[in-house]
Amino acid sequence: MDTIEGTADREAAGWEAAWARRDPAFDGRFFVGVRTTGIYCRCICPVRQPLRRNIEFLPSAAAAERAGYRPCLRCRPETAPHSAAWKGTVTTVERAMRLIVEEGALDGEGASVEGLANRLGIGARHLSRLFDRHVGARPTQVARTARVQRAKRLLSETDLPLTVVAMQAGFGSLRRFHAVFAEVYGRPPSQIRRRSHPPSVATAGGIAADPG
Repeated sequence: MDTIEGTADREAAGWEAAWARRDPAFDGRFFVGVRTTGIYCRCICPVRQPLRRNIEFLPSAAAAERAGYRPCLRCRPETAPHSAAWKGTVTTVERAMRLIVEEGALDGEGASVEGLANRLGIGARHLSRLFDRHVGARPTQVARTARVQRAKRLLSETDLPLTVVAMQAGFGSLRRFHAVFAEVYGRPPSQIRRRSHPPSVATAGGIAADPG
């Protein structure tokens, strides 16, 4: 009979092989944390691959950030396709992720894990356990990562004022927006925007500051 441990081992082996060949079919299904740089990347990141002993595989961007990694500015994890590894096995988690990422269920005043769990018809503790098991991060961490990724896309693709970016991304205040970006990227949103416009500057900045 198959076991959870056996399934996890096969999954990890599959991720390692996909990382080694930069397989685009696995883009977004897992992320690569580089211990020597403190950065996490997509498996298709074009920079020179680090030694295997210096990396770890993580099931989601939220898990990578929970582990203390910063997003790579070269491969831009926020643009990876959403392809949950648990899809088809845990309907509750899939629905919760959709509510958090697409509908902002944990954004705004009064939003809570308890309220999200009630919408799903389960308890908040059980929902948190499911996220720990299948996503590697808490629902609140997933929500924070989703807000950062929305904001990063807006900074890269639009010229909207920072206040508008913060509100559209789901941050409750401009102050919180700046604080989270400083924590995740190690720099303010204005510097991320300068690196993103024009594209040639973004590419050069990503290589110099955040080698994957």
